[in-house]
Amino acid sequence: MKTLPTAALLVAALGLSACSGGLFNQNRLDTDAAGAGAAGADGGITTGALAPNSVEYFNQTIGDRVLFAVDTSTLTDEGRATLTQQAGWLTTNPSFTAIIEGHADEQGTREYNLALGARRAAAVRDYLVSQGVPDARLRTVTFGKERPIEVCSTEVCYAKNRRAVTVIGAGAVS
Repeated sequence: MKTLPTAALLVAALGLSACSGGLFNQNRLDTDAAGAGAAGADGGITTGALAPNSVEYFNQTIGDRVLFAVDTSTLTDEGRATLTQQAGWLTTNPSFTAIIEGHADEQGTREYNLALGARRAAAVRDYLVSQGVPDARLRTVTFGKERPIEVCSTEVCYAKNRRAVTVIGAGAVS
């Protein structure tokens, strides 16, 4: 009889450990430009300058996201400035690809926000292509309101969720 509680405890522990990484890891969504450093090979934090051709440099120095106004997929001046830097980095580092995630705030229907997220991701892709990044290296995906950074009912939260995030990868885009 003692093996059943032990087995249940083991399954629960494994389940919790799975939530600390992978799809449930929110750290990549909360990149802070003033972060202490990047994770080293041993899992610890390293200090010092980031290599200009690293994904960490892209995320922390250039910026991996642009924000949008309510109910629009029109790029702001600040968004275009960030995307110009992203395009420069992608052009300088041709071995990397990017998936552009389109997101929306929680206002509106699921279907509407999925379409809005798709338009936001497409606007980012189109801008990067106009700046010389080959379309074959880019892919878009929409999450609509399904992956908020902040969950609450204030404009401050909504503004953070109205975004497109450029996720850098290596190799061919499928």
